[in-house]
Amino acid sequence: MVARTPALLALALLASAPFAVAQAPHGMVPQTPMPSEAEARMQMRFPQPVRVGDLIGLPVLDDDDSTLGRVRDVVRDPQGKIKLIVAYSRWWGLGGRPVAVPLEVVVILGRQIDAVDMKPAEFAAAPTWMTGTDQPIAPDQIIRIGVGRR
Repeated sequence: MVARTPALLALALLASAPFAVAQAPHGMVPQTPMPSEAEARMQMRFPQPVRVGDLIGLPVLDDDDSTLGRVRDVVRDPQGKIKLIVAYSRWWGLGGRPVAVPLEVVVILGRQIDAVDMKPAEFAAAPTWMTGTDQPIAPDQIIRIGVGRR
């Protein structure tokens, strides 16, 4: 019974001690922006480093392994988001108009890109990309892209 007394005393002291939970004041805006849903999903896909030049020319496939187009360029918009410029075409990805595809919605599968969070209808509805404020990323630069699996 003597061995239990210090433990009981410590437990009683902990139970009677006032505890406060640290909370941010109401109305306080977070200093770091919260990631979007697509960004959060990308982080769960274990983004790996890849050279931009290695992405140029890779086919972009949909869920049915149909080719939607090929990567023509990789650019960074004024907000710092990376986009793949894909030559989208309904005819096996041949020719086509340039469409900006956010890096967060694609994964790399070996020597191809899989559009996991952008459906073919979204490619068709996407506006034609025009050179403007987006800056091309040099082919020797390293970016991170999610890894996919089948």
